[in-house]
Amino acid sequence: MLGTMYSKGRGVAQDYKEAANWYRKAAEQGIAIAQLNLGVMYEHGQGVTQDQKIAHMWFNIAAANEIPRAAELRDIMAQEMTPSQIEKAQDMAREWMAKHQ
Repeated sequence: MLGTMYSKGRGVAQDYKEAANWYRKAAEQGIAIAQLNLGVMYEHGQGVTQDQKIAHMWFNIAAANEIPRAAELRDIMAQEMTPSQIEKAQDMAREWMAKHQ
């Protein structure tokens, strides 16, 4: 996966912004591991603006696509969020899934 190559600097120069771009393309095609990885990038602000709501959204989508670690990361992320932030992230995940599935 190109996102992993750029994220880890394997065979190419490490570039988080480029990794996020490739993860996003794969995530939008329904590739669950890319959805998880994109959530991690938003959680840590790697190549994207750090955003807990968007990270939670991607973790939620990946969890719905049967990536168990995504549910764990989503729940950890939720501990640092307000109820309204969690609600917004859940709404964003539902909207994304309705458009892409």
